Amino acid sequence: MNRYHFLAFVLSLYTQVICAQKNTDSSKSNSSNHFQLTVISQSHSGFDAPYQGRNSLADSTETGATSITATLFFGKKLWKNASFYFNPELAGGSGLSYSVGVAGALNGETYRVGNPEPRVSVARAYFQQNIPLGNTSYEDVEDDANQVKVSRPTNRITISLGKFAISDFYDKNDYSHDPRSQFLNWSLMSNGAWDYPANTKGYTFGMVIELIKPTWALRFSSVAVPKMANQSGMEYSLAHVHSESLEIEKSWAINKHRGTARFLITNTCSRAPSYLDGIKAVATNDTHLLNVFTGTEEKNSFGGNKFGLGFSANQALSNEIGLFARAGWNDGKHASWAFTEIDQTVSAGLSVKGTKWHRAEDVCGFAGVINGISKDHRAFLAAGGNGFIIGDGALNYGTEKIVETFYNIKLTHAFNLTFDYQFVSNPAYNKDRKEPVHAFGIRGHVAL
Repeated sequence: MNRYHFLAFVLSLYTQVICAQKNTDSSKSNSSNHFQLTVISQSHSGFDAPYQGRNSLADSTETGATSITATLFFGKKLWKNASFYFNPELAGGSGLSYSVGVAGALNGETYRVGNPEPRVSVARAYFQQNIPLGNTSYEDVEDDANQVKVSRPTNRITISLGKFAISDFYDKNDYSHDPRSQFLNWSLMSNGAWDYPANTKGYTFGMVIELIKPTWALRFSSVAVPKMANQSGMEYSLAHVHSESLEIEKSWAINKHRGTARFLITNTCSRAPSYLDGIKAVATNDTHLLNVFTGTEEKNSFGGNKFGLGFSANQALSNEIGLFARAGWNDGKHASWAFTEIDQTVSAGLSVKGTKWHRAEDVCGFAGVINGISKDHRAFLAAGGNGFIIGDGALNYGTEKIVETFYNIKLTHAFNLTFDYQFVSNPAYNKDRKEPVHAFGIRGHVAL
């Protein structure tokens, strides 16, 4: 698809949503139609580096790395408490250095791609059923992206089945979850140590079951994982290849201001090789196994288990200010397979609305992240190994530290403009990448 076909496609999506909205009374409709368009352009400064590897962030100045996504959100009520959602999506462009060289990659709207040409795919197509529990009350839920306007039971079991992003359901931190409106960094939009199951664009298929009460929730899922590291082909087999997640969520109010905490347990079975086998492969020049780590060849055997834990919390301090924090860990024995190469992470930050300076719908945010990797992972990279997102050919290990701040300006009812800055110390955990990286971004976001 060339750029002219792309522009025609986006205009077509925009027209369809506008027409649907004009012809729909949302208070009576059993359907939902929404649209989003996000364009992000970034640059970064040059810095000193004594060597470059296959997956190094370019040490020279980069400008104009641009990503674009356009999504249609169709929803349809099927029968009482049941609905179906369908999201065609166009995604293209590239991140800085094609999204390699920093474990906490700099643009949450990009993925590792060889061809930056925009392509259309089905992002989500899933069925959802709510099952009321006991003598429950009901709450009115407004029409939104992937949400039909309904009266929903407050005590319920919700079953979602089909294709979706697993992050649609888990780790939904109020202030640090959406790269289209909040922080851009990968390790701020989700728990970086959760190698969450997804294809290269961030989607998987399977089932999520949620037990939801007014002040707490419990959710469990079993979904597909990539057949190759960070690639599009997915597979699911309870005998060999699958990923399970369990999250416990608790909400409360302090002086009428909402707070929530989530505890996550994950386990993934895949074809991922161990880092110890990777170290042997470097020593023996086993190119097949080394290509499995980078996602360019398929491994025929199974056994790549990864266990992880995560914690996330957010607390509103007032109507304008909110705080958040995350921590995550995985055992770090087998190759990163789907999200990014982080085995330990901790982050914290705050979000502030612009009410005090008479810009009530503007939002600014500030956050810091520290990412780390396991001993086996370090040894593999130090030996000259590469994953699918990092690998400088050598390693002088240090934790990767990232600071991000943004200002999101509400310009019209449908358009937001954001200015973003990220500071990265020790990109890809390498102290030999001596000077910090300064990355600057601008984001335009349309939501209808």
